[in-house]
Amino acid sequence: MKGKILIASAGLFLGLSLIPIHASAATGDVLYSGGVAAVLDKDLTTEEYLQAAEDAIGASWGYTNIGIADVDSGNLNVRAVPSTDGKLAGKMPKGSACEVLETADGWAHIQSGEVEGYVSMDYLLTGPDARLKANELVNTVAVSQEDGLNVREDADLGSAVLTQIPKGEELEYIETVGDWIKVYIDDEEAYISAQYVKVEEKLDTAITMTELLYGQGVSDVRVELVEYAKQFLGNPYVYGGSSLTKGTDCSGFTMSVYKKFGVYLSHHAASQANEGTKISKSELQPGDLVFYANSRGHINHVALYIGGGQVIHASNKRTGIKISTYNYRTPVKYVRILRD
Repeated sequence: MKGKILIASAGLFLGLSLIPIHASAATGDVLYSGGVAAVLDKDLTTEEYLQAAEDAIGASWGYTNIGIADVDSGNLNVRAVPSTDGKLAGKMPKGSACEVLETADGWAHIQSGEVEGYVSMDYLLTGPDARLKANELVNTVAVSQEDGLNVREDADLGSAVLTQIPKGEELEYIETVGDWIKVYIDDEEAYISAQYVKVEEKLDTAITMTELLYGQGVSDVRVELVEYAKQFLGNPYVYGGSSLTKGTDCSGFTMSVYKKFGVYLSHHAASQANEGTKISKSELQPGDLVFYANSRGHINHVALYIGGGQVIHASNKRTGIKISTYNYRTPVKYVRILRD
């Protein structure tokens, strides 16, 4: 039998005591008091829904009380305090997960990855809704267990090294090929030794946002450029594209961001690497470009440095525009475009 179930979401999933006040033998619908009630309408039998609710109480991919960012597009802001005026602590991309620590007055206190703060309950799935959504969103990643792990072109120790990745870096898993794991490094297929990685099922988590503030040693134009670029976090990757909203590749992203500020770059990563002034890692400032290369040393990827050791870039079709540590793969060149 299909039907609606009325549950007290805050009580059931945050461990509060619930008192059943009505149970219908005809429909199987169960109503509880205590906590914040929400009508959940799913195309499930009552038994299936109650099982999902029971499963949600236990740990799910490392979460006890799982929450999922439920936004139509873009990202869910994580605030330092439960207020729309609160300082931005991070952003939860659409479909990313968090641990719900407590709820009050329409806000959820959450922990997601390295980000702790508050999100609006209007845009957060909890309880069985979150559990069911998480089943659709979980992805498989290969996590590096070593610093400087070689990423190779082919499943062979004699194969050329595309790049190296730091310990803890996660690459999108494709398949296991003997003693090798096939992964994506941005939009390229590559291989890493299974001996040095751990394959896990994970949900995306919040992104730490380094807020640039005026008057703190960074020029106004750099602050504005970086904050403009971060507006498009989570938007799609399209090879050959240059639309910040409908889809772009890596060089299309940097080209389009700079175009907003009257600077015109080529739609080609290797060309952009020669369109500014080469600088050292120690000279990096927000707004500078970071370049990466293939095994032959040819530059094939570009990212925009945003401060705090992070870059924003259009990575691949699954992740779209994302934030990474600047050395998520080995940088080969740093370039300054702005002459401020």
